Amino acid sequence: MRIGELKNIQIIILGLCIVCATVFSTVILSKGVIQVKKLTEEMIEVSGSAEKNIVSDYMVWTSEFRRRDVELKNAYAQLKGDLEKVKAYLLSKGIKGDEIVVSQVKNVTLYKKTEEGHNTNEIEGYLVAQEVEVRSYEVDKVTDISRKSTELLNQGIQFMSDSPEYFYTNLSDLKIEMLARATENAKERAVRIAASTDNKIGAIRSAKMGTFQINPVNSYNVSWYGNHDTSSLEKKVIAIVHAKFGIE
Repeated sequence: MRIGELKNIQIIILGLCIVCATVFSTVILSKGVIQVKKLTEEMIEVSGSAEKNIVSDYMVWTSEFRRRDVELKNAYAQLKGDLEKVKAYLLSKGIKGDEIVVSQVKNVTLYKKTEEGHNTNEIEGYLVAQEVEVRSYEVDKVTDISRKSTELLNQGIQFMSDSPEYFYTNLSDLKIEMLARATENAKERAVRIAASTDNKIGAIRSAKMGTFQINPVNSYNVSWYGNHDTSSLEKKVIAIVHAKFGIE
């Protein structure tokens, strides 16, 4: 066989190898594209939720007392005496001194009014007021005291009590727990949906935290920005998670 003919045969064989390799790689690449497309497009999106009842472990109770007099110094003197009585009352009920927070005095100048109800430039008197906050972890005890605090009216004090505010101090840890439970619930829902079409779910693709709803126990109030109730001692926490899972 001549050298030239040998070279031609080698070129033909090389060409056939290249063609085969090209076809083989195209098939592999096509399968890869199909798998990637399936990986990116075939997903199931679900929402999961978790619910838990909690009891508040911290509270803030705010009250106010006021005095009115034609002389500002007299009004301040009366208010000072009232403050001492209020603090003595709270301490006698078992509230600790470091749980009591006293605000600055607020004062308003009162002007005489015309028959039409408009203020004149003539001063009629002064109104002074002061707030006292009780911040305590002894929730039950302070709640009971707040309900009986109208006893101060019997001492001649113009005492007004606000409704206590209740808080849960371990909320950050609770949110982590609730998110994990809500994600598990989302997965359970995805499994059931996929099973109804003879499919299986794969790995989680993404998860997005929804809003937290903290409501009174018997309330299901929902807000798009979340709720954080402080009016009730016992609360219900609802966590929502939006998740996407691949389908195998």
